[in-house]
Amino acid sequence: MRRLRTVTPGLPAESGTDHGLAYTVWMPPGEVPARGGVVVLHGAGSCKENHHDFARAAIALGLAAIVFDQRGHGQSERPMDGRALDDVVAMAAVLRDRIGAGGVPLALRGSSMGGYLAILAAAGVDAQAVVAVCPASTEGLRRGLAASTLDLDADRDALDALLATHDLGRAVAELQVPLLLLHAEGDERVPIEHSRELATRMRAPRSRLIAIPGGHHRSIQHDAELQAVSLRFIVRAWRIAEHGEYRTAEAPTTPS
Repeated sequence: MRRLRTVTPGLPAESGTDHGLAYTVWMPPGEVPARGGVVVLHGAGSCKENHHDFARAAIALGLAAIVFDQRGHGQSERPMDGRALDDVVAMAAVLRDRIGAGGVPLALRGSSMGGYLAILAAAGVDAQAVVAVCPASTEGLRRGLAASTLDLDADRDALDALLATHDLGRAVAELQVPLLLLHAEGDERVPIEHSRELATRMRAPRSRLIAIPGGHHRSIQHDAELQAVSLRFIVRAWRIAEHGEYRTAEAPTTPS
């Protein structure tokens, strides 16, 4: 009789709550110190558990990760409000504390609304790289919030005020660290044209857009090959930053 092999998935090193936000921290196995950390942001209507697969991929490469329920989602406090960007900064601080080493680089990886927030929060976090998967647009989020089509518990006035304050295109143009945009051409919720427009505003060296034929709004998030592409992009950006190869804006790379 053929034996079935039991596979036990990796588990978080820590689960907790900070600033009313429920999170899980993932650390590389054994005593090997983390090479850096990734703050993982989910989209509207999602939760941290939906992105534990990315955290597992990160720790397999020696990276630490924190995945959290955004306010108004999962086990975090409700509602989601104007603190959304401050919440990303708070979670980055938790991850830095758990890594416990000064100067260890961080990156942000977000999907949909999480991609939007990752771009906006990069400067506040002092991130060295950003990956945005099918990032939402300001206009799309505001329309969804007004029409109550976003699956989240929100203080609509406070969250809309935050959204109205930020221009995503300007934020992309002002980024001083590499940005990777991943977008499915078959995305039925956020058209690929949105990321193509953002790509024309990229100024940070080695930023790029990867457009994936077909697919849908959620397909890229859990594609193992594209998760590996994201993690290699992050590690390469950290190496470049360590050697001081980018500090000033350059011409944007040609979107692919």
